[in-house]
Amino acid sequence: MKFGIDSGHNCPPDTGANGIRFEDNLTLDVGNRVIAKLRALGNEVVVCRPSSARTVTESLSKRCSTANSSKVDIYVAIHFNYFNGQANGTEVYATSDTGNKIAKPVLDEIVKLGFFNRGIKSGSHLYVLKHTDMPAILVEGCFIDSQKDMNLFDPEAMANAIVKGLTGKVSSVPVKPVQDQENDVDETILRLQKALNQLKITDKNGKALVEDGFTGASTKSAVEKFQTIIAVQPTGIADTATWNAINIILAKRIIRPNHAGGAVVRYLQYRLGVDNDGVYGPQTEVIVKNFQKQNGLDADGIIGPASWQKLIG
Repeated sequence: MKFGIDSGHNCPPDTGANGIRFEDNLTLDVGNRVIAKLRALGNEVVVCRPSSARTVTESLSKRCSTANSSKVDIYVAIHFNYFNGQANGTEVYATSDTGNKIAKPVLDEIVKLGFFNRGIKSGSHLYVLKHTDMPAILVEGCFIDSQKDMNLFDPEAMANAIVKGLTGKVSSVPVKPVQDQENDVDETILRLQKALNQLKITDKNGKALVEDGFTGASTKSAVEKFQTIIAVQPTGIADTATWNAINIILAKRIIRPNHAGGAVVRYLQYRLGVDNDGVYGPQTEVIVKNFQKQNGLDADGIIGPASWQKLIG
């Protein structure tokens, strides 16, 4: 059997929810265990999580393309839920009768671990289930903002349940756990810290971030500062809107007076010390030209490669 295993999110700006635990860490941990266990049982496994993407839609599209081009027999996306701190349990999404038949034993095995059975649900609204050519399911293992679920959650047990549901067998192959924010480097947080440092976004004490992959007060305060600059709710959590803004700024697109606005212009205004209203109007143009003169650049008011080099390298 050839399985396509998709450890959900883990591809900024496609990042998961943040509750008591980080969804990205859990999906990667359980996903890696599932992959290793399926292979130990003699199955072929295709890893469908992409290494990079410019948008969430591109991330989802790449996952489907990998599964389709590899002609996997079954596609399995692994996710974890988030709602209001009160909801709990496990649900599995599918879009066909065959998918429902695959989903049921997976759901049954996870429920045996003590999780509330939320049932098999239609996944007709889910991108990865709509755009894969083979029977596909999306597993919502449990709720990361539910203390009840997090007390029950064990990545090894969850992985065993998924594998047994898919194959009827359990592999005891030892799997090295994915390191999470509680005890080791989180690659998503590390990428975030590197990006904020490149953008010269400091923490609440005006210091550059230590690029250690750990979520802490300094990183949270820097994210809040960046979110305030780009005019999104300053939660301190790098959500899709935050990553989209980071990526569009790092893309270093040419910015012209009266032809640009939004997050990039707000960031430029912040860096140049002008009120950041997100509109590249006359006042901002004057400040940009002064910046260009001071740095020996053509004072044309156009933020091109040379100006970006001075701003963020």
